[in-house]
Amino acid sequence: MAAPIADSIRLFGTLEPVSPPRTFTAGPLTVELDAGNLRYIRFHGREMIRAVSFIVRDKNWGTYNPVISNETIEETGHSFRISYDAVTRDANQEFRYMARIVGNADGSLTFAAKGKAQTDFLTNRTGFVVLHPIHGVAGAPCTVEHVDGRVEETCFPALIDPIQPMKELRALTHEFTPGLKVTCRMEGDTYEMEDQRNWTDASYKTYVRPLALPWPYVIPKGEGIDQSITLTVSGTATASIETAGGSVTVALGEEGAALMPALGLGLDPADAAAVIDHAGVLKAAGPKHIVCSYDPRRGHGEKDLERMARAAQALGAEAWLEFVIPTADRFEEDIDQVGRAAAELGSPFTTVMVSPAPDLKSTLPGSPWPPSAPLDASYRTARKAFPKARLGGGMFSFFTELNRKRPPVALLDFVTFSTTPLVHAGDDRSAMESLESLPHVIESVQAFINGKPYHVGPSAIGMRMNPYGDAPMPNPLNIRQAMNRMDPRQRGMFGAAWYLGYVAHFARGRASAITLGAGVGEFGFLYTKRDYPQPWFDENGGFFYPAFHVFKGLAALSGRRMIETRVSPLREVQALAATRNGDLEVWIANLTGEEKSIEFDRPLAGTAAILEAAGFETAAKEREAFRLLERPFTDRKVILGPYAIARICAKR
Repeated sequence: MAAPIADSIRLFGTLEPVSPPRTFTAGPLTVELDAGNLRYIRFHGREMIRAVSFIVRDKNWGTYNPVISNETIEETGHSFRISYDAVTRDANQEFRYMARIVGNADGSLTFAAKGKAQTDFLTNRTGFVVLHPIHGVAGAPCTVEHVDGRVEETCFPALIDPIQPMKELRALTHEFTPGLKVTCRMEGDTYEMEDQRNWTDASYKTYVRPLALPWPYVIPKGEGIDQSITLTVSGTATASIETAGGSVTVALGEEGAALMPALGLGLDPADAAAVIDHAGVLKAAGPKHIVCSYDPRRGHGEKDLERMARAAQALGAEAWLEFVIPTADRFEEDIDQVGRAAAELGSPFTTVMVSPAPDLKSTLPGSPWPPSAPLDASYRTARKAFPKARLGGGMFSFFTELNRKRPPVALLDFVTFSTTPLVHAGDDRSAMESLESLPHVIESVQAFINGKPYHVGPSAIGMRMNPYGDAPMPNPLNIRQAMNRMDPRQRGMFGAAWYLGYVAHFARGRASAITLGAGVGEFGFLYTKRDYPQPWFDENGGFFYPAFHVFKGLAALSGRRMIETRVSPLREVQALAATRNGDLEVWIANLTGEEKSIEFDRPLAGTAAILEAAGFETAAKEREAFRLLERPFTDRKVILGPYAIARICAKR
């Protein structure tokens, strides 16, 4: 008899245990304590602050996981007090600190930390970070107190700010519900803000130590820091405050002008042979294009071009070339050489995207730009080298870099960029919350591309490159962590829900094309044996990750007219709908780890297929899993388990 499949494998692709956050209450004030830090600070159920965290980072912006001891907790109902000791260390260095958290029923809260380096400690940042939410805050008024005592009335950025929107900060005040304001006072150093929507975080981040100062820097042995964050509530609510909650609703509107974008897959040359080996099943997934990554600095050559073009042909998809220009002083020769090589293959690439190699690394605000092939001349050269291809440009890295270095779009047919949810955090909620930021990314990119089409991808949960350090994080223990290249959630229901939410946002945002993950490998939708652990799949021969079925179903809608969908609350559920053969096809994802009841604005009659944890083995072994799961459906309500997916086909 086969061993039962652990729920954590079904949902997250890993056996890594996760301790649930603990909730503390002081009258109407509630907070969650998670690994020593605070999340979801609410007053009368309304979110004031997304998070307050004491963070210790290494020289590559990696975040240490603190080892916590001597924790003490006091709760009276009207207040709570928490204290603990913590140590962060690696093989070379160590930093210890003591933390104290006090919350009161009037909404006030203090989080203080005092620490000392036990060795010389090399760090990019050590100290407090405060996250303001974006919902209801983006574009809203804010009172700023600077470190020199000046007070300024301003607003949180509406469009995503490419640099620091606020500097030299001591306190920030904003209204979190009509009539009530929260002031966040930050002591112990100078603070500044960055717009974390750049990295698809759902927050504005205020952090210690300005980026204009040198980094990494050393905290000498024996020296330390003493910092605190204090929240206070002021004002009078203009209406009765009700605790947030209620049912999830999906309203279906009329057929619009927007078309479902074409979906494609990414391809690294190292995976071309495996893709060809599995061409039959990948072709059945229906990718419309294959983005072929080509970087001569990594040793890629003409044989790789040929193999990737052959892989795309085997999948019945267009071959798109993503070419990294390796040099700054010979860029024209570099582009011409690849153009000639492609021509000798019969010009298989219908679309070509080019980017100078230095743009794959981030240039922080205020830092000098490295020598690089000029974009305008690179684009003109690429036009000549690939005369029959569509030309794309922008960033092969992330929206952040595109926002900071905007291309001359008049020379392009479309603009390209990608995203990952793992730049700053690796936990489940932060990764899924990243979807909240996507409408802001879409609005911001459309504001500077002058009506040009845009393509997003290849995008996955995992990080295909690291613009902020040497490389993405290795993951031999198969855990959740920031900057993972191989992220285990790619293989679980979590990944399926995330991809559906991702496509839903960019489809509504009228992306011309979306490229997701890859056929195989770290970002793949099919299992192949690898040099990293893939629990259950390694032992049981499963072939399909749950996200495969989402990709296959959505790819079949490419080019179909979309139906307007309105979901509330967006944080918990995502949906998209399109017409198919005159009928209605609705896809819904539960973005949470809890069961959700979703109610439509009208009854639907047809069939429904629900892919959830209980059907994981069916999904892993059956290419037509959704067809096998299909059942008659006549209702206006559907219940979805954690991270479950529903496909409903109904008469219009």
